[in-house]
Amino acid sequence: MLIAGASSGIGHTLALQLQKEGATLFTAGRRQPEGIQSTHLVWDALRTGENDLSGLPDTLHGLVYAPGSIRLAPFGKLTVEQFREDFELNVLGAVALLKAAMPALIQSRSAGVVLFSTVAAKMGFGLHASVSVAKSAVEGLAKSLAAELAPYRIRVNAVAPSLTDTPLARNAGLLDDNRRAAADKRHPLGRVGTPEDIAGMTAFLLSEEAGWITGQVIGVDGGMSNLK
Repeated sequence: MLIAGASSGIGHTLALQLQKEGATLFTAGRRQPEGIQSTHLVWDALRTGENDLSGLPDTLHGLVYAPGSIRLAPFGKLTVEQFREDFELNVLGAVALLKAAMPALIQSRSAGVVLFSTVAAKMGFGLHASVSVAKSAVEGLAKSLAAELAPYRIRVNAVAPSLTDTPLARNAGLLDDNRRAAADKRHPLGRVGTPEDIAGMTAFLLSEEAGWITGQVIGVDGGMSNLK
């Protein structure tokens, strides 16, 4: 199992869960994830042409691309370069990793791939133009690859969370004392997500129990995308 972005947040929680279940883990990121026993490959999603992924195994049964960004700003204040950076991190990084891992995924004859979108790609929130553009492209990538790779029994799905209590969200100031209560109330289930919420769905989509699920964008969002 290969996880990119396992050093913190959802990726780290997922790696811990899969480790407890006995999975053999490969991780890709700028640093070795703490508490994770894995073969680590140094990987920078913004420098895809400089990464050495020769340490990948011959066979992979799963791949998760967890790096992401939260850049919230009015459209008029966003630069083209910022749109490009978010697209490179969320989309082109995933493309590069998938291309490198594809022979090993095909070799498995049955693999699961999970990418991450956001509820904002469906709902249309103000101040989310850059991240919504990037994550909408992730959804398109997941659906297209699901169709193309189905003959190889490679399942490709995307998970679309709402606001989740991760270091990324906290560093963006979205869960400080002044905003947390309001953020909880915006969700029909009365709270923001936890990394465990998202990791649990991801682990399921990687498992054989999800062996007939592919090409889906699954909202794990406390009801945000479909309930009023």
